Amino acid sequence: MDLPFVQPPLTVTDQMNRRVAVPFPPQRIVSLVPSQTELLFDLGLGSRVVGVTKFCIHPAEARQRTTVIGGTKNFDFEKIEALQPDLIIGNKEENYQAGIEQLAQKYPVWLSDISNLDEALDMIRRVGLITGRKSAADAMADEIAGSFAARTVSDPLIPAAYFIWRKPYMVAASNTFIDTMLPRAGFRNVFAGLNRYPEITAEQLAVAAPAVILLSSEPYPFAEKHVAEFQTICPSATVRIVDGELFSWHGSRLRHSAAYFASLRA
Repeated sequence: MDLPFVQPPLTVTDQMNRRVAVPFPPQRIVSLVPSQTELLFDLGLGSRVVGVTKFCIHPAEARQRTTVIGGTKNFDFEKIEALQPDLIIGNKEENYQAGIEQLAQKYPVWLSDISNLDEALDMIRRVGLITGRKSAADAMADEIAGSFAARTVSDPLIPAAYFIWRKPYMVAASNTFIDTMLPRAGFRNVFAGLNRYPEITAEQLAVAAPAVILLSSEPYPFAEKHVAEFQTICPSATVRIVDGELFSWHGSRLRHSAAYFASLRA
């Protein structure tokens, strides 16, 4: 009797330079990162995604068609065990090391590590490769790269502060994906001299004197009711609510970022 052909695992290096042996193509995928969940669905892999986090809000059906396995920093290991995944996709910044290490003892865990657009495009291509969607992923990465290449940013860059949190005030500073997106949107980060996501005071904001204050729609849900609060601190600044996903999600949502940035600057 002929035995069914079983394709050997695909051994790859993830963006953390970890070697991972992935059954190819994987059939039961758990995604621990909202932007990468959306990417999997947009690559036509929705039927193979069996688990997502409670923060995986795109596409709308992601949490309805799959099992919610907790948050990005608190996994429900029993639920993941029940799903028997053959691939788990995570991210260095969005997930927690102890949880990732525990999962990696049982399952293939592929990690992304993204600090700029080039690394985001590399992630898209690599996810396409390990899931059997290489052509679609390459085309998507090319589309995103082309949309940014076609965008001309007028000098000078506008001094801006990008807020991600309130009480305490927190901004995106250097060594963040958002910081690398701001110049592509036509802005100069007035807090680029600080690191990561520092807390700042109203006095520091007033001294920095940004021409524009950008209030992100996530992770803190800034809304129009908060505009006056910042206008009081910097009366001459323009205060705007911006789509945080288009500044910080490093998956297929980047297809819309360049056009959105152009609209902001206009």
